[in-house]
Formats: sequence, structure tokens, C-alpha cells
Amino acid sequence: MRTGSPAVQITLTRQEHAELSRRRAQRKGPADLKLRAEIIFSCASGEPGSSIARRLGITAQTVSRWRLRFSQWGLEGLNDEPRSGRPRSISDAKVQEVVDRVRQTKPEDASHWSSRRMSKAADISMTSVQRIWRAFGLKPHLEQTFKLSTDPAFVDKVHDIVGLYLNPPDKALVLCIDEKSQIQALDRTQPG
Repeated sequence: MRTGSPAVQITLTRQEHAELSRRRAQRKGPADLKLRAEIIFSCASGEPGSSIARRLGITAQTVSRWRLRFSQWGLEGLNDEPRSGRPRSISDAKVQEVVDRVRQTKPEDASHWSSRRMSKAADISMTSVQRIWRAFGLKPHLEQTFKLSTDPAFVDKVHDIVGLYLNPPDKALVLCIDEKSQIQALDRTQPG
């Protein structure tokens, strides 16, 4: 004995038949789209919903849902509906606070912010701090400034070197020796 309203009849156009055949034959891609294509093909062939459900190992309600959605919206009805997802737990103001702190301040006891220090200061999780930094391309451990020499003859030396590059004598050879290669690294590892 049958209960409920009669099942909606499914008739496929050539384009729908071709697209559903493509989805059914896919080896890669979402399995649920392949299953939905199989459900619609079975419905179009006249197979009862309960029989389709038993054969595919799903519920009759699932068959009914996809049959109805296909009859109302066609192929678009077989796609997942947008979902709202979980609401954000961190406000825009908190994100702005983290970004501003990284760009404009340094912690009292270190040369740069770590995600652990920032999470304590901003009262959010360390993972959230890392996500914010990644989204804004922030890398507090990388020094972005140029450190000028304190050598009193620095300006004269710069003029000499730049002059060599701008107006080199014939057969000139310029060698460079970097005597301060570890200074920035030391500043970061040995604060204060």
C-alpha cells in the first residue's frame, strides 16, 4: 500500500542526459554528485524511489529530495545549497588591533612579536593570530628596516662607492666585504 503524494515524473532533455552521463562516468570529483546523477537517471527510467534507495544504499527520503530538487531547478538543483557556516568569533576590531600591534609596536621583552606573545596580549588563540598574520602577509620575525652605520666616515664611503658605480675608471674592480652580516640576527636573538 502506497502512502504520500505520487512521485514527480522526471523527463530528461538531451543536454541533461549528456551532463548526467558525464557526472556518472567521472572517476574523480565529488561522489555525492555522482550519486545524485545516478538517482536522477533511475528516476527518469521509471524505477520506484524505494527500489532506488535499496539498490544505492540510501534512504527513500534522499531519493525523494533529489527528485524534487531536480524537477524544480534542473541540473542546478543537484548542487549543494550554500551554507552559512559558523559565525566569526573574532571581530574586525580585534583583527585590526592585532595588525596594528604587529606593525606599530614591539613587545617589552623581545625584539619582535611571536604568535604566542601576541595571542596573550590580544586575548585570542595562537592559531587565530597565525591566520590573521597569514591573511595580511605579516612576518614579524623578518626585519623590514635598513640599519645605517654609525661610522663617522659613512657618508664619505657611500659617495666613494656610488661614484665607482656611476663613473668607473677603466678596468676597475670593486670588491665588497660585509663586516656586519650577523648584526640583524643578533638583534633579534639577543634583545635588550
